Amino acid sequence: MIADQQVTYLFSLVRAKRMTIKAAAAKAAMSESSAHKYLRLNGLPSAFKRPPRPSRRPDAFSGVWSECVRFLEADPKLEAKALFEYLLDKYPDQFKPRQLRTFQRRVRGWKARQPKEVFFEQVYQPGDRAQSDFTCMNHLGITIQGVPFPHLLYHFVLAYSNWESVMVCESESFASLRAGFQKAVYELGGVPRMHQTDSMSCAVKNRANGGADVFTDAYKELMAYFGVEPRRTQPRRPNENGKVEQRHYRLKRAAENALTLRGYRDFDSLGAYKRFLTKIVTRLNACHQSELDQERAKLGALPVRRLDSCERLWVRVTRGSTILVKKNRYSVPSTLIGQRVEVRLYVQRIEVWHAQTLREQMPRLYGDGRHLIHYLHVIRDLVRKPGAFAGYRYRADLFPTHIFRMTYDALKAAHSVGLAADKVYLKVLELAAKESESGVEAALTRLLADQIPITLEAVQTCLSASDLSSTGVKLARYDGLLVEQVQ
Repeated sequence: MIADQQVTYLFSLVRAKRMTIKAAAAKAAMSESSAHKYLRLNGLPSAFKRPPRPSRRPDAFSGVWSECVRFLEADPKLEAKALFEYLLDKYPDQFKPRQLRTFQRRVRGWKARQPKEVFFEQVYQPGDRAQSDFTCMNHLGITIQGVPFPHLLYHFVLAYSNWESVMVCESESFASLRAGFQKAVYELGGVPRMHQTDSMSCAVKNRANGGADVFTDAYKELMAYFGVEPRRTQPRRPNENGKVEQRHYRLKRAAENALTLRGYRDFDSLGAYKRFLTKIVTRLNACHQSELDQERAKLGALPVRRLDSCERLWVRVTRGSTILVKKNRYSVPSTLIGQRVEVRLYVQRIEVWHAQTLREQMPRLYGDGRHLIHYLHVIRDLVRKPGAFAGYRYRADLFPTHIFRMTYDALKAAHSVGLAADKVYLKVLELAAKESESGVEAALTRLLADQIPITLEAVQTCLSASDLSSTGVKLARYDGLLVEQVQ
C-alpha cells in the first residue's frame, strides 16, 4: 500500500529535480505504473481512498448494547470476556460462545473512543521527598514454624533514588508508622524535606468536609520533631504515591522469586524472616547507590535522640479487672481496679504502668472487639464465685491450652451438676496459678490418658509424683560419664 509520503516524494523528484519517472518511482519505492497513475491524478492516495464497505450482517448485539455500555461506564476495566459470559447466562438462546471475538472487537472499539486519564511524569530532586505506605504480604504464604503468618510491611521509599526500607508489622497503626519511619531515617542518616502518605487513618483525619487541619495531632508531632513537612495524596488516587506503589510491586516480585529459589516458605523464627527481607532490600538498594549518594548530601540532620517508640494512653481499670485499649480489652491485676493507669502501646506489645511502676506486659491485639484475659488476674475471685464462670463473657480465655479445655469437657461429662464441674476446674486452674501451669498440664495429660477421674487431689498427687521423679538424680550416672571420658 502506497503512503502519502511516498507520492509527495515522487512529486518533488519529478517536478523539482527533473528526474525521469522511472528513476523517481524507484527512489520512492513504487512501481513505474503507480507513479504514472498518481502523476496523472495529481493527488495523494488518501484523497482517493474509498470508505469501508458497510457490513451486510445484522448487528447481533444491538438489542443489548445499551445494557453493556452501562456496565462498562460503571467499571471501564471490566473485561469483555466476563461481560460476554454474563450475556450467555442471561440470554442463552440469543448468543453463542463463537461470538466472543466479535463482542471483544465491539468492546475494544467502544473503549478506544472513551477519553483516558493522562498521567504526568514527575521530576524529583535529591533529598526532597519520601513516600511511605503499608502493603499486605499474605499472598506470599509465609509460615513461622508451620504456623501461617499474616502480616503487613511498612514501606519507606526516597522518591529520587528509590532507596527503600521495610518493617514487619501486624496492622496500620500509628505505632507501626512511627517505628517504621524512625527505622528508615536512622538507617538513612538524615531526613527528607517532605514525607508523603496516602489517606491512612493513623496519620490523616479522613473527614468528609476536608479542611486544612487534615493530619492527626500525633502524626504532626512526629513530623515536627524530625523537621519534615507532611503531605498526603488525594483520596482514591494511588498514582500520586506512585513511587512507593511501584516499589511495592518490585519488592513483592523479588520476595516471590527468592522464595521460589529457596524451595520452601517456612521460617524458624520471626527474626529469620526479617533477615530474609533485609537481604532482599539490601540487594535492591545496591542498584541505586550513586543516586543515594546524591540524596544523602541533601538530607536534613537527624535529632540526637529517637522518639519513644510507643503511644501513651491513660485509661481506668473497670470492676471486671480489665482495661479497654484501642477497642480491645485486656485483663490486669485486680489490685488496680478503679485506678487510672498509663498504657504504653508498642508495635508488638503493651505495657501497663501505675505509680511509675511496670505492673503488666502482654502481647498487643490488633483489630476491633478482641480480648486477652489472663486467668492469673481473675482466678482468685472466680474460686470465690464459681457460679459466675458458666456465663462469663471471656470464659474461652480461661483455658490456657487445649489440655485444660479437654479437662473441663471431661469434668462436665463426669458431673451431672454443672456447678460441681466448674468448682473442680477452677480449683485446678488455681493450682496452676500457684504452682506451675506446665506441671499441672502434664498431670492433666497423664490423668486423661489413663482415664482416671479428675479431682483436685488426683492432680496434686500426680503433680507431686512428677516433681519427685524430676528431682531424683542418680549419682552413678556421673560416674559412668567419668569412666567414658577416661577410656
